[in-house]
Amino acid sequence: GVTDVLCEACDQLGWKVPTKIQVEAIPVALQGRDIIGLAETGSGKTGAFALPILQALLEAPQRLFALVLTPTRELAFQISEQFEALGSSIGVHSAVIVGGIDTMSQSLALAKKPHIIIATPGRLVDHLENTKGFNLRALKFLVMDEADRILNMDFETEVDKILKVIPRDRKTFLFSATMTKQVQKLQRAALKNPVKCAVSSKYQTVEKLQQYYIFIPSKFKDSYLVYILNELAGNSFMVFCSTCNNTQRTALLLRNLGFTAIPLHGQMSQNKRLGSLNKFKAKARSILLATDVASRGLDIPHVDVVINFDIPTHSKDYIHRVGRTARAGRSGKSITFVTQYDVELFQRIEHLIGKKLPAFPMQEEEVMMLTERVAEAQRFARMELREQGEKKRSRNGDDDDTEEALGVRKKVAGGKKKKRKAF
Repeated sequence: GVTDVLCEACDQLGWKVPTKIQVEAIPVALQGRDIIGLAETGSGKTGAFALPILQALLEAPQRLFALVLTPTRELAFQISEQFEALGSSIGVHSAVIVGGIDTMSQSLALAKKPHIIIATPGRLVDHLENTKGFNLRALKFLVMDEADRILNMDFETEVDKILKVIPRDRKTFLFSATMTKQVQKLQRAALKNPVKCAVSSKYQTVEKLQQYYIFIPSKFKDSYLVYILNELAGNSFMVFCSTCNNTQRTALLLRNLGFTAIPLHGQMSQNKRLGSLNKFKAKARSILLATDVASRGLDIPHVDVVINFDIPTHSKDYIHRVGRTARAGRSGKSITFVTQYDVELFQRIEHLIGKKLPAFPMQEEEVMMLTERVAEAQRFARMELREQGEKKRSRNGDDDDTEEALGVRKKVAGGKKKKRKAF
């Protein structure tokens, strides 16, 4: 039921056949129903909501037509690229409204009244409250991509504010690879008898993904990482760490050992974040070290191996992380590091995906031969981290005004005071 103009656009993008979720969701959306879409990551969810919106826009053109909310900035830029690509022949304008970027230029973009706004909730509320003449009273579509994560990252108050100022009479789409109870709560508030388009009812990972684990003592984690990067050299890797600090440290460590590694986390400025991502996409760097900022929805075609350096605490995040490889029918590998402290978390993950994972074959003697060089690189990395920390302090407040970072810093500052008393 998609019009010819949009079919041509799909053709130019090399989308020949619709994916399962698109087959299920698009006809329902074109009938004007609300949708909850569940499909594994890498299955073309963006297309499933972009096409119906563009088609409705063709039938009744108007400004400020649709709003797409996403949990991370990188994902917002990616969705915007897809809208621009699909809507290029019909002259669709979209604006990306995310934190970490100058508000003034965003206000100007909003003043031009784009057709589609792609935003992270915090910055959007900011504009709704402070930018004169900007409102969403005419909005026809609301999409929440990675809906469970939006409601998880304490965006709930922002989402409530946004729901209050947009018309009740609209179409709402929720999409995600995993769903939580919060989504069901929102569903009652925001959706009118929605159709559920679930392609995968149980949480699953893609068929073509080979998943392994390695069981290692935590003090040799770095050495094992270096060993695996050497063993599988020539591939491109995404390595997931649990904290910004650990991401930065591991990136410095690998650079000292001569790997082309680049970090991506919430305490970097937005330009640096996009820079890291683009270098990795352009294959100028072969290893991207990231926090869960990058675990959702990012589509980088050439990721061959995902390494869970720190095991995710929420087992659902595992599905999103390993979904960065083996996308759209390609194959890929994932390796999860399990230390003596992670056994229970690992069992939960196996339980969730309903599989027992095999161990990744390795030579422990070879790993032990690396320990000296790695220890030296660790020392350098620690020194560099300390220097970076001092530079930031001397610059007096760093340049990263990420919403998450501020909250974290407050917590950390609170924690430090307590600790001092304890000593």
